[in-house]
This record gives sequence, C-alpha cells and structure tokens, in this order.
Amino acid sequence: MDRAAEDLTARARIRDAAIRLFGERGIEGASIRDIAAEAGVSSGLVRHHFGSKEALRDACDRYAKDRMLQIGAELTQDGDLTGLDPLVLHPIAFPLQLYIVRSMMDGSETATALFLEGVDAVEEWASGYGIKPKDPRGYAAALAAIKLSVFILRDQVSKALGEDITTPAGYNRIGQALMEVFTIPLISPEQIEKLQQRSEEK
Repeated sequence: MDRAAEDLTARARIRDAAIRLFGERGIEGASIRDIAAEAGVSSGLVRHHFGSKEALRDACDRYAKDRMLQIGAELTQDGDLTGLDPLVLHPIAFPLQLYIVRSMMDGSETATALFLEGVDAVEEWASGYGIKPKDPRGYAAALAAIKLSVFILRDQVSKALGEDITTPAGYNRIGQALMEVFTIPLISPEQIEKLQQRSEEK
C-alpha cells in the first residue's frame, strides 16, 4: 500500500473509532488517546490527520450526517422498504445512529441539522404515500423523535426488555416493535377526531 492510501485508511479507522467511542461515552468521555488506541494508531497520528478533538468531532458529524442520508436514500429507493429490516441495518446504521443522538445531546449543530432533514424526509415520504395527517409537520417531527428516543433511552429500554438493544438481537427486537407501533392503530379515526375537536375548543 502506498503512503497516500495508507494515510486514507488510517484516517478512516480513526474516524470510525471516534464515532464508536463518542457514541458510547460522549464527546467529553473519549480522549484522543482512547480513540488512538481503539483505532490502533498513535495519538500523534490522530492529531496529524485531524488537529484536535473538536476538529475530529466535526469530521465525524459531517461523515455521520452524509452517510445516514445516503443510507436512507438507498433503503427507500423505488418504494422498496425491505432494507429497513433491523438485522440488516444494525451493523451499518446503529453506530451512526448512536453517535448522532449523542452528538445532538452534546449540542452539535450538524447533528441537529440532520434531525431536521430527517423530519423533512418523513414529511415528504408521508405525502408520497398518501398519508394525510392534520398537521403534517407535527406528524413528521413526532415520528422522527420517537425513533431517536429509543437510542436516548437505550439503557432503560434494554432493562424493560431484558435484552441489550445495542446487540443485533436486541436491536432487531425493538426495531420490530417500532414497526408495530407505526402500523397498529392505538385509537380509531373517530376518537382522533373527537380529541382534535376538544383541543380546538380549548
């Protein structure tokens, strides 16, 4: 491998290691030394490629955002949703999802922008499938937030299930449960209409 290719490979390993550790521990909880050890490189090489932990975090934010948008486009291409199988998604998307949630909680503008783009995508998807909620934007924001909340509350959800949702089996289980939440109505259209009428009266 030539030097340029080796540098690119090292840079990707560092970025991927940072995404894993930042996602697990938060930005403050993962040091340059920790990331270097996880990537199998020296701390000096991390600084050579990224300069500082803040610059590394920015690079991770951009990569995670771009990669998740790419994954979303690939999975929903031509209306085929078979790629949404949690067992297929886990090794590809889970580390990025965990990282984005943690980064968002740590105040990343890039991660917040990705959430807003996700809301836009849900709103567009719902319209394309003929789903017509009374408040399309509110519907899209609620749906996107529900999906993210699983990762924010992953420790509590794992305890409730008696199964770690960071594992492929646990991720599959909660993914299947979310699909049922999204497809099994909790109340009838008539009940929804009555609740909306009462809300408008107030």
